[in-house]
Amino acid sequence: MTDTSKQIAGRTGQWEMVLGLEVHAQVASNAKLFSGAAVGFGAGPNQQVSLVDAAMPGMLPVINKHCVEQAVKTGLGLKAQINLKSHFDRKNYFYPDLPQGYQISQFKDPIVGEGEVVVEHDDGTTFTVGIERLHLEQDAGKSLHDQDPNSTYVDLNRAGTALMEIVSRPHMRTAAEAAAYVKKLRTILVYLGTCDGDMEKGNLRADVNVSVCRPGDYEKFRETGDFSHLGTRCEIKNVNSYRFIQQAIEYEARRQIEILEDGGKIDQETRLFDPNKGETRSMRSKEEAHDYRYFPDPDLLPLELDPAWVKAIEAELPELPDAKKARLQSQYGLSAYDAGVLITEQARADYFEEAAKGRDAKLTANWVTNELAAKLTAGSLDIENSPLKPDAIAELVALIEEGVISSKIAKDVFERMWAGEGRPREIVEKQGLQQVSDTGALEKIIEELIAANPGQAASVKEKPQAIGWFVGQVMKATGGKANPGAVNGLLKAKLGIE
Repeated sequence: MTDTSKQIAGRTGQWEMVLGLEVHAQVASNAKLFSGAAVGFGAGPNQQVSLVDAAMPGMLPVINKHCVEQAVKTGLGLKAQINLKSHFDRKNYFYPDLPQGYQISQFKDPIVGEGEVVVEHDDGTTFTVGIERLHLEQDAGKSLHDQDPNSTYVDLNRAGTALMEIVSRPHMRTAAEAAAYVKKLRTILVYLGTCDGDMEKGNLRADVNVSVCRPGDYEKFRETGDFSHLGTRCEIKNVNSYRFIQQAIEYEARRQIEILEDGGKIDQETRLFDPNKGETRSMRSKEEAHDYRYFPDPDLLPLELDPAWVKAIEAELPELPDAKKARLQSQYGLSAYDAGVLITEQARADYFEEAAKGRDAKLTANWVTNELAAKLTAGSLDIENSPLKPDAIAELVALIEEGVISSKIAKDVFERMWAGEGRPREIVEKQGLQQVSDTGALEKIIEELIAANPGQAASVKEKPQAIGWFVGQVMKATGGKANPGAVNGLLKAKLGIE
C-alpha cells in the first residue's frame, strides 16, 4: 500500500520523490590523508600545504594510519562490513584547485561495505536507510571568486584533507526523512569521534540525489532492484545544513515534476542550491564513472587490514546513540521522547547524567532540555561552554524535591543563577525565596479567604475543579511562596471536598 504522505500532487496526478545521499565527512585527524600537513580551521591561505598536497614532482603519498582507523571505526558504528582488503584509485578530472589533476579516492574496492542507519520520524516511528559503502578520499582545495571579478584565487589548505564519503541507498522518500538521516548520521559520527560534524565549516556536507516517479514505481524498484523505475536523478552538490537539504529537495522535486508534466525529460546533471533564492541551478552534466577514467593508484599499495586490529577497534567503540537512548530509558525511567532529545548531542546526554546523580531524573531532564537549552540557544553557546555546571542544576532540582522552593520559584532562581548571582541555595536564602510550608500560617490565610468569599466556597463544593481560584489567591497572598501541595491539601480539608 502506498503511503499517501509521501505523494506530491501534480497537474496530471500524484508523484513521489526518491532520495539518496552521499555525505562527505571530514575525518577527525590532525594531519591530512597522505601528508603530514595540518588540517586546522582558520589558517591563512595556503599556509597548510605540503609538497605532496601541491603535487610537486617526485612527491609520493603516504597513508595516514589514524585516518584508516577512523574509517574502520565509522564502518563498525554503521553496522557495516569492513573490507580487509581495499584499493586506492585515481579519479581523473581537471579543476584549478586540484593540483594533481586527479583525486585519490576508492572506487571498486572501498574500505567499508554495506551497513545501515535506523532513523526516527518526528512521531517516534523509525525507518532504515541502507548504507551502500564508505570510502576514503582526499579533499580538493578551494577556488575563491569573490575577491576580484576578473580573477580566481586558489587556496590549497583543504587539498589532501581526509574525507569519508558515506553513500546511502535511495531509501528516503521525503525531504524531512533526508534531513533526519543526516542528523542521525552526524550524531553517530560525533559519538564515535571520527568527525566533528561542524556543517558550518564544511566538515560535514551532503550531495543529494533527487528523482521523481509515479506511485507504485518505488515498490517495483525495491522488489526488482531495477533503477529504471525511479526516473532520472539529479545531484545537488555540497549542501551544508538540514534546512537547506530540505529546501533543495523540495524545490528540485517540483522542478522535475513540472518538466515531466510539460512533456519534457530530465537531464541527468549536477546542480547547485542557491540558499538566497531557494532554488537549484545547473552546474554541469552528470559524470559517470568512465568519465573519470578511474585506475588503481600506482603510488599506493593495496590497503590490507589485520582482522585482530579491526577487532581491537570494535572492542573500544563508545556507547552509540541508540544504545544510550535505551539505557537512559531503562536506567532513569525516561520516556522515549526525553531520552531521544538528550542523546541528539553527546555532551547534552553526559551533562544530564552528571546532573541526575541521586536526583529526580525526569525533573532534571526537563531543566536540561527546556530552560537550560533555551538559554544556551539564545546565547549561541554549546552545552560544554554553559556557565551553569551540572552540579548547579542538580542543586536546583534538590531544592524542588526537598520542598524548599516550588517549580515556579525555581524559574526565578534559575534566572538569577544564569545572571551570576551564585549557587541555588545561596540565592534562595539571600532573597528569602523559601516556599511557605508552615501549615499554621497557611491555615490562617485560607480561613480568612473562605470567610471573605462564601459564595466562591459554596461553588467549589459543587464544582471541585474551581478550587484553583482559592489556590491562586493563597499564592497571591504569600507572594507565590506557598507550598502548592500543602495549599491544596488544606483547602480541600477546609472546604470539605475529596
